[in-house]
Formats: sequence, C-alpha cells, structure tokens
Amino acid sequence: MKSEITQYTFDANTVLAIARDVMQTEVAAVEAVRARLDDAFLEAIQLILNCEGRVVVSGMGKSGHIGNKIAATMASTGTPAFFMHPGEACHGDLGMLRPNDVLLTLSQSGESDEVLALLPYVKHHQIAMIALTGNPQSTLAKASTVHLNVSVPKEACPLGLAPTSSTTAALVMGDALAVALLDIKGFGPADFALTHPSGRLGRRLLMKVSDVMHAGEQLPIVRVTDSIPDALNVVTSKRLGFAAVLTEDDRLCGVFTDGDLRRAFSKFGDLRAVRIGETMTPSPKTIQENCLLVDAFSLMESVKITSLLVVNDKDQLVGALHMHDILQAGII
Repeated sequence: MKSEITQYTFDANTVLAIARDVMQTEVAAVEAVRARLDDAFLEAIQLILNCEGRVVVSGMGKSGHIGNKIAATMASTGTPAFFMHPGEACHGDLGMLRPNDVLLTLSQSGESDEVLALLPYVKHHQIAMIALTGNPQSTLAKASTVHLNVSVPKEACPLGLAPTSSTTAALVMGDALAVALLDIKGFGPADFALTHPSGRLGRRLLMKVSDVMHAGEQLPIVRVTDSIPDALNVVTSKRLGFAAVLTEDDRLCGVFTDGDLRRAFSKFGDLRAVRIGETMTPSPKTIQENCLLVDAFSLMESVKITSLLVVNDKDQLVGALHMHDILQAGII
C-alpha cells in the first residue's frame, strides 16, 4: 500500500519574512548577552587560564550539542577541552573529570536533572565550575564558581519551546571565551596548523619541500659533459621533464629542460655530438629543502616555471620538485 505524500504550498514572501524575523530575534538575543558582559566573564577566563587540567564541557539535549561545539573550538585554539555527556557521566564517565579540571556546564533553565546530578561529585572534589544558564537564580547558577548569564528576551521559535535564540546565545558566549583565551595565549596560525594537520591550512603551514621532493634514485642527474641523447634518456626515465646538470665534482651548474632541447635543435640540428654544457640553462632557480612547500609554489609562480631544484644549506643538490608535486600535496 502506497503512503500518501503531503503536498505543501506556501507564500514566498511570508516564508522570507519569517526567516528574517528569526534572524532578527537571534541578533537581539546576542546583543542582550553582549550588553551584559561583565567581570564574571573575566573571572571565567582567569579560572580557565589557571586550570592545570582541561576544560570539561557538559550539557544535555540542545545545550549538549552546543557544548560539544564549544569544546571542539577550544581544543582547536589552544585550550585543551573535551565534551562529557552528563547522562553517561552519571553511569561511570565521571572518571573523566579530575580535581584539576574546570567544568563548563550549559543549561538554559539551570535545572537540567542530568547536569544537576554532577554537582555532588563536583562539590566533593572541589572542582571549579563555570555555568552558562539563562537563570541566575537557578540551582546550577548558585552552585557554580562563576555564572555567565546567557538569558535571552525570547526564543525565535514562535511556540517559545524549541531552543533557538538561547542556544545561539550560549554558542556565542562559548566562542567569546575561546577567542579571548586564544588571544591571551598568543595562539597563532602556526599553532592552529599543528592541530589541523589534515586541513589545507595545516598543510600550507607545515608541509616542507623535503616532504614531497624527489630524491635519491628518483633524481634526474646528468653531467655537464654528457651528450644530449644521453641526457634525454635520463629525462625520459625519471619522468620529471627536466634534469639537473652537475659538474664533474658534483657542483650544480645548470638545468636541462624541454625548452633547452628545442633551442638546441634550432641551433645545432644534429644533436648527437652536442654536450649538455652547450645547451643547458645555467644558474637554475633553487630552493632549500627546509622551506615551506607554499613558498616553493610562490617562487614558481613569480618566475613562471614548473620545476625547482632543491639544495641543502651547503647548496648541494638533494632533490627536485615539480609543480605537479605541489598540486598533489593539496596546499593550493
């Protein structure tokens, strides 16, 4: 038996008006929280800065989802943090919370049973607690070391039931804490990259030339006295489209590319007796192996080339880098 599908109709202007009203209501909620910022926020910051453990975030329902995001934001911006589900905590996971931690709880009412069930453990171990609630007179607010008032004029939900404006306010307060801590600690892009090694920013700030360059047996190397046919064999076998040219005492003196080949053919015609030293490009562009890969890309872009030879701090050839290697690394 096929189920019937309800067909909905709506007025576009009405729907857009509802969406704008929701957003305006939530903007007003954030403005209300912003206007109430006071010394309690500074006390919460100091409490976290003095914490020798981690920030353990806990909340139930929609507050828990917001708490999970706050913990993730803190953890990625230099403040060790994780989320602890209050229901699971009361069935054994409270072992995650230690006396040198700071507990950050979220509950709009301040009366969530699962969160309040944490209080005896918190009191027994004298654990510092920051509470984000919409009711300064609530049980949770009064039990906290620091209370941050995130009450809102009204929910964006027309029924006044679904957490909307209140969760936005709590999220903004959490972001404010995380960013203030980030600034105080001097947490910068390089620090951020260390916690995001798989992201593009992490790769851009961490990946070095030496991580992707061709080295050892992969290096296309010819001698300045080699013939062009011999050099072509090397270029073909190594599949990089160019070769590094070394002197007899292993000093880098040039690079041989397909452009050099075309120019040599136009000049000499018969290339069998022509030596690489007569056709190579001298003083090739190089980059040091410990440079960032993004800097190699910038250099290639600036001089309009697709390959670089890699040297160590003694200017000895140690590798070769092609634009394809950079693109495959995913930093662009």
